[in-house]
Amino acid sequence: MQARMNHPAMIVPGAMEALQGLGTLAEKGNVPAATIDLVHLRASQINGCSVCVDMHWKKAKAAGENDERMFAVAAWRDAPYFSDAERAALALTEAVTRLSDRADPVPNEVWDEAARQYDERGLAALLLAIATINMWNRLNVATRSVAGEWRKSAQARAWMEEHAGVR
Repeated sequence: MQARMNHPAMIVPGAMEALQGLGTLAEKGNVPAATIDLVHLRASQINGCSVCVDMHWKKAKAAGENDERMFAVAAWRDAPYFSDAERAALALTEAVTRLSDRADPVPNEVWDEAARQYDERGLAALLLAIATINMWNRLNVATRSVAGEWRKSAQARAWMEEHAGVR
């Protein structure tokens, strides 16, 4: 496997910082980090982004997520491992990720359940997290980025050295 090109976020000056910044802002809402991790993993599964699926299960695992939940996230509707709030976040993730799959992309029942579970700041954070992971997925899939390869590149090492502590 080989990527079509270097990652756009590494080519366009300031793009990586902007994307990372948006992701950081999404994490400042009233949504648990574990829920954001599940949202990132589920959207990445839907979009077929191997880079993000690979990255987000590892991130979730490092944060203490258990294997049962990670393995079941693709079948969350039928798995007993998720809270009502997590289910609402996952339903919203699927709706916002699959905008063209139905006439009413984000049905009222999905929105209303998310609004019951999260305050306005939480909903805003969820929407930013969903939009951001979808952007990363689209960049990675379009360029055929290879899971695990970016972190090995000289560009990634240089960027990580410059932005110590940033993943």
